[in-house]
Amino acid sequence: MTTEDAAPISWADFEKVLLVAGTVTRVEAFPEARKPAWKVWVDFGPYGEKKTSAQIAALYRPEDLLGRQIVGVINFPEKQIGPFRSQFLLTGFPTDEGVVITGIERPVPNGTRLA
Repeated sequence: MTTEDAAPISWADFEKVLLVAGTVTRVEAFPEARKPAWKVWVDFGPYGEKKTSAQIAALYRPEDLLGRQIVGVINFPEKQIGPFRSQFLLTGFPTDEGVVITGIERPVPNGTRLA
């Protein structure tokens, strides 16, 4: 997709997407996943702790993720992934080597909204 292909959106459209900072509190293996993935739990401050299945195992070990701040979309509907219920989307950039997690340059309070 190029910028010419993307339909413009309004600020109101952007504000509908709840992109917030959170800290990874727990990571577990997800052997039932079709593609290599981790089960990841994140503290989103006032939004509470949420969990997701993230296909980031190619580039990240559990110890790389614990305590790390990430950016998540927390207002998508929950999604059933095999035996696991995913409650948010962990954002990142797909590369040939795997998904690179969206980074936060310096700490912010959990639940801080992307602006």
